[in-house]
Amino acid sequence: MKAAVQTRYGPPEVVRIREVEKPTITDNEVLVNVHATTVNRTDCACRAARPFFMRFFTGLARPRATILGNEFAGVVEAVGSRVTSFKAGDRVFGYNEGPFGAHAEYLSIPQDGSLATIPAKVTYEQAAPSAEGSHYALAQIRAAEIRNGHDVLVYGASGGIGSAAVQLVKSLGATVTAVCDTDNVALVRGLGADKVVDYTAVDFTKDEQKYDVVLDSVGKSSFGQCRRLLKPGGRYLSSELGPLAQNPLLALIGPLYKGKKVMFPIPKHDQEMMGHLRDLIESGQFRPVIDRAYGLDQIVEAYRYVERGQKIGNVVIRLGHSR
Repeated sequence: MKAAVQTRYGPPEVVRIREVEKPTITDNEVLVNVHATTVNRTDCACRAARPFFMRFFTGLARPRATILGNEFAGVVEAVGSRVTSFKAGDRVFGYNEGPFGAHAEYLSIPQDGSLATIPAKVTYEQAAPSAEGSHYALAQIRAAEIRNGHDVLVYGASGGIGSAAVQLVKSLGATVTAVCDTDNVALVRGLGADKVVDYTAVDFTKDEQKYDVVLDSVGKSSFGQCRRLLKPGGRYLSSELGPLAQNPLLALIGPLYKGKKVMFPIPKHDQEMMGHLRDLIESGQFRPVIDRAYGLDQIVEAYRYVERGQKIGNVVIRLGHSR
């Protein structure tokens, strides 16, 4: 099969398209013929091993996972003898962070992994980017216990995590203030935001409104900057570690204090999560935003584009048969 392979850490150019062996499956696994996948911030960080401490998880000297890609959509080609949840011919989408392997024509995943069937009338290219950013957003939303009536600010609302967060928060009945740049105001308003702040024209941290929750989906703010935005007992969450890696530490000591606090949840991904996202897609309450699509043989160009930090929503990788 054709796959995007890296055998060392480095810039996008370390990735090469090669012919490799198709995965074999065990009795409890599903073989997926991948039709679409994505390149996202996680792929970029793992490919480059930045920050350096990531090597303790991905391999010190060289990457353990030579084929990256954590979200995908495709068709079940074969199932193991003990698989009962899926059958050959099922259209599926999923999330496979850790083992990775989605930047290839075939991928194997346990039947109890983060895998679900694709709703009718949803294409592979629409389904593939439905799991990565949304699962980070969902982890933050659940940790903060966002509910109907809450006031929530989402910073970075046009990115992969932020665009999912706006929609998922709205599905709970909360009021959303979204922060993005001028070019994406209309897009973010179309996702359901009740109010949109253009950060190129206004310093959102000076907003007079108070919020139950502030979600920074791009990790470019700090608790100190956003604290004044929070109501008493409000929660601040960020997708990144923060200045001097302070967010996990502040989250650990947060329970010792009353009042405003930082939360730094560890995302969980499983079939419950995938089923929840599938239901939201099917009901029309969530649709991933797609910036652009590349072919698998253009994946180096896709990496370069994502690393500019200006993508809107998600960047999709098509495999030859995705249409």
